[in-house]
Formats: sequence, structure tokens, C-alpha cells
Amino acid sequence: MVRHRRAALCLVSLGVAAVTACGSGSSKQTRSTGQTGPSSGSSSGSSSGSSSGSSSAPKQQPASASQSTPPSAAGVYAADGPNMLVAATRGVPSRVYVPNHGDGTITVIDPASKRVIDTFTSGPGTQHVIPAWDLRTLYAANDEGGNSLTPVDPTTGRRGGPNIGVSDPYNMYFTPDGRYAIVIEEAEHKLTFRDPHTFRIQDTTHVTCSGVNHVDFSADGAYFIATCEFDGHLVKVDTASHRVLGYLAIGGMPQDIKIDPAGKVWYVSDMQRGGVHLIDGDALKEIGFVSTGPEAHGLYPSRDASRLYISNRGGPADNGSVSVLDFATRSVVATWPIPAPSTPDMGGVSADGQTLWLSGRRTNEVYAIDTTSGRLVARIPVGHEPHGLAVWPQPGRYSLGHTGILR
Repeated sequence: MVRHRRAALCLVSLGVAAVTACGSGSSKQTRSTGQTGPSSGSSSGSSSGSSSGSSSAPKQQPASASQSTPPSAAGVYAADGPNMLVAATRGVPSRVYVPNHGDGTITVIDPASKRVIDTFTSGPGTQHVIPAWDLRTLYAANDEGGNSLTPVDPTTGRRGGPNIGVSDPYNMYFTPDGRYAIVIEEAEHKLTFRDPHTFRIQDTTHVTCSGVNHVDFSADGAYFIATCEFDGHLVKVDTASHRVLGYLAIGGMPQDIKIDPAGKVWYVSDMQRGGVHLIDGDALKEIGFVSTGPEAHGLYPSRDASRLYISNRGGPADNGSVSVLDFATRSVVATWPIPAPSTPDMGGVSADGQTLWLSGRRTNEVYAIDTTSGRLVARIPVGHEPHGLAVWPQPGRYSLGHTGILR
């Protein structure tokens, strides 16, 4: 199925239970109202079909850092503190990699000068730039006709080789043990578990919810939860067996998902409702909702793991902002407006924790925000429809994927 995600048209009709276009652009598939929800009986099935991967992928070498969880009040994010780089990332040039969905290119920004230093071709429909589990390669996920991953060498800031054939890679994650890459085949309603070196399919899990796209893992890695933006559901999957454990209907248009430092509460952004759902992941039930701003989208913990930065894409007026949520009180303690027109979407926090970088999805720019003052310190023109940018390097022992979920 071919999708067309024209992010410039992706607006939520405020005050009306309808969506004019999907959360990460526009799509032929929109959320239907009055839906009964998917059955929780879906399960994984082993795939023995032909591989859509390629042996040309760069070989991963394990990061030298220990995989044991260091004790800290930061809990889940204990290894992600300011400048806590490991051997695999020390000395790697600091860059911001911006996937321009509308152009099929990657723009590279030097965060020190806040200037564009390069742009190179990736592939049609580039969505996210994703750090590999071992932290040594970045991959641009090209879906919507691209059907490929573009390897990027972060030591040079350039392509790391030819594109790798992978079907419908809207997004990609890695199991905590590094055994599998999980390609999110949003249009195909499935998760493919692939060899993280060759990207050959090892197993496939089909889901019955619509628009599966963002994932986070439990504190112990035993399960993960994915959002399904087109029908307002979450799906919980067992990491070891790849079996669907259940679905939860939360309504709206769920986007990003992040677990709190204690590993108890999961935050799910909702573009349609303009806020975050609070989820008990173990029980798979909703326990609260916090309003933030129009088109709540990306979720990024601060480097000290005390706060969660929530990008609000701005609604029809393109009046974007960032909400700052305190993990301890589960409440918004600050809102940082970005002068309109602004459409903050996906991004990440700098290694030192001082700057939040976000793509401007409908305004073709990138924002740099000072996390101490909340002040916008730069807005940098890039290509068309910038989406899931990656700030690299980042602290952490290994990557779980997306634009940089590190543990």
C-alpha cells in the first residue's frame, strides 16, 4: 500500500472529533469514529519468506559499556545523564541529522555554529534517523516508495554505504539485548523482527490496530508498547515471544510514547486531544490525562530524568510550543512558546542536556531551544517536511531505536 504523508496538511480540527490528516503527515487512512477496537487475540507468526534485507549492512560491534543497569535516582534513564558517553560515541562529532521527508534527503547541522554543513540523498519518504543498537551507525528509514534504510557513518557525517532494501520502514527499534531490529511496517500492519546486521526477516508479528508507529520498552525489557495512531489504540507485545499480549483503546490520535524513570507510568502523546495519556503498562490501563497544547507529539526526557519535554505542533494556526512536565508531580510546570508560524515535531536533547532540538514539520525548519530558559536560540531552514531528526551522539549504553531512545 502506498501512502502519501503531506505534513503541511496535517492539522487537527480543534474542538471537533475529526482529523483532517494523520499525525506524521497525511494519509489515505484516517481515524474512524465509533470503532469497536481490535481483538486481543492477534499473535506473531514466523516468517520463512524471502528476505527483503541485504548483507551489505554495516556489521555491528557490541558497545563496550556494561549492559547492567547502574543504580541511580534516574532509574530507567540512569545511563543517559549529561555527557555520559561510552567508548562507541566518545569523540564522534556532534551533529543534528534531519530527514527531509518531502525531498528524500538528510540535512546535517553543526550544533555549535547552528548552521547547515551538508545535505545528501537518502531515499523517497525519509521519516526518521535511527541510531543502531551498538551506537556505531545511524539509519534513515525511507518508506512510502523508498522501502530502504540509508546507513550513515556518524564519524564522518556521511553515507555509510548503499541503501539496504527493507519493506515499509516507517520507524525502527531494537530489542534491549540487540538481537533483533524491529521494523515498524505501518502500512502493512505488522512488526518485522530482523537480523540487526543483515536485516533479513526472522519473525513477523501482525497487529490488528491501524497506524502502528512508535514504541517504548518496559524497564526490564520484557515487553514493549506501541501506539496505533489511526484508530486510537495501544498494543502490548512480549519481547521474547513477539506475541501480542493485548490492546488498549484510549481514543484520539496517539503518537509518541515514553516510560517514566521509575518504569511505572507510560506517557502517550495525543495529537487530537492535545495532551498526554498516562498508562499503567503492566496492567495496560489508562490512569490519567494531562493537557499540554495543540497537536501534542514528541516526548523527550531531560538529561537528569526529572522532566519530560513535550512538543506541541501548534494546530491550524501553526502556533507551536513545548510543554515541560515534571515526572514527580505528573503535571506541566512550564510552557515554552515558539514564535509562530512554528510546528515542532520530533527530535532529541543534546548530550549535555542544554539544548532541545526539534524539526518544524510544516514550516521546513529546525528549532534549537535552551532547556534552562526555554528560549528559542535558533531556527534553521532545512528541506521539505523535516521529520524525526536525531541529535548525535547521545549518552547511553545502547539504543532502542527511534530518534534516540537510549538506556
